[in-house]
Amino acid sequence: MGVSRRPAAIRVEIGELVLDGFRADPARVSAAFERELTRLVRLHGVPLAAHGALTVDALTGLAPLPAGLSARRLGQELARAVHEGLSGHGEVTP
Repeated sequence: MGVSRRPAAIRVEIGELVLDGFRADPARVSAAFERELTRLVRLHGVPLAAHGALTVDALTGLAPLPAGLSARRLGQELARAVHEGLSGHGEVTP
């Protein structure tokens, strides 16, 4: 039998989300963001950390989001953009 390369735990810590130009409730955006990012990490893992622990100070170069999204949708789309960055898309500042 092979040894599983999947980590026992994955911890993603987001220090700050800056949302300029959005009028959605920040608490609702944050809750939707956390739910969606948790779902994506459980489903796909964190590809940039496939070879061990990884610390990233910033993710840039991600696709812009439309300003008129609901809080739920904004949180979901933001989580998808962050997960794309953690998957190797965008620019990572270690």
